[in-house]
Amino acid sequence: MRTEDLTGQLLIATPGLNEGVFERCVMLVLHHGDDGAQAVVLNKPVDATIDTVLDGWQEHVREPQVLFQGGPVQLDSALGVVGVIDPGREVDGVQQLFPGVGVVDLDTPAEQVMPHLTGVRIFAGYAGWVPGQLEGEIRNGSWYVVDRLPDDVFSDEPSTLWRRVLRRQPGRLAFVGLYPDDEDYN
Repeated sequence: MRTEDLTGQLLIATPGLNEGVFERCVMLVLHHGDDGAQAVVLNKPVDATIDTVLDGWQEHVREPQVLFQGGPVQLDSALGVVGVIDPGREVDGVQQLFPGVGVVDLDTPAEQVMPHLTGVRIFAGYAGWVPGQLEGEIRNGSWYVVDRLPDDVFSDEPSTLWRRVLRRQPGRLAFVGLYPDDEDYN
């Protein structure tokens, strides 16, 4: 059973989580409930433009204008995370997840929704957990859970996001942001 709703929070990979897409990743929790959790990795751009996998969205995507690997699940599907200008207003084609952030139906014409959005980022795949799995990973020390800032979701410098998010945390957690890329140089 969950103890706290993590929707809208960031999951920061601890240095011990050092394999694959999760190494030094920053994840945005899109949903956390009794049925499990879903998130996308915010700092793993892929060397592919949006128009190679999805028509009509390339010019609307925030910098860097590339596809991001959202996680290891369903890499053959695309998910569009958007910033919403007016969180109190419903926008056709957008499902708001929490205030200011939603998921866009990528079959909706971009020109129809863009006047209502502050940004778009396209992800290939996502990360998912069955009920209780994410909570267990947090208890076992795989993830730090921290608050997000508005600029985290659409950071134009994703390669530095892990360090920047950690460095702004209070106390000892800020020091984790200084953890060397190569442990042999510690």
